[in-house]
Amino acid sequence: MKKTLIALCAAGVSLTGCYVIPLDHAGRPGQAAYAPVPVLPPAPSHINLIAKLYPANDSAASFGVLLGNVTNNLDGHGTFSINIGGETMTGDATRLSPGSSQGQASAAGGRGSYLRCNYSMNNSSQGSGECTHSSGARFTMHLSS
Repeated sequence: MKKTLIALCAAGVSLTGCYVIPLDHAGRPGQAAYAPVPVLPPAPSHINLIAKLYPANDSAASFGVLLGNVTNNLDGHGTFSINIGGETMTGDATRLSPGSSQGQASAAGGRGSYLRCNYSMNNSSQGSGECTHSSGARFTMHLSS
């Protein structure tokens, strides 16, 4: 009986486990050396969008469908560029207030023409609006990535 009891105790002791928990310099449990640390990609700093402008009146029909570029800096501000009638226009796109989906974009060219747009964003990469050129041409605008 004694031999059986000793054998059972020895078996029980041999089955116990030992856990090593690393401690930091302050004696708090630290991260185990074997645990993988997830590496997340950096958040994007901007999103490039295509602005498609479609003629909305007879004055705009002569320009046809126009393509512009918008860089959304994801902070309520961006840059806007487009070529209309051989004139490159550049400017800014700004939300009306922080967190607002509504905004305005303005661009001007070297020959004195300008374009002003009002837009609404569905999310950071999709929206729509209307633009008016200094010639009186009006366009509907669609923004997408």
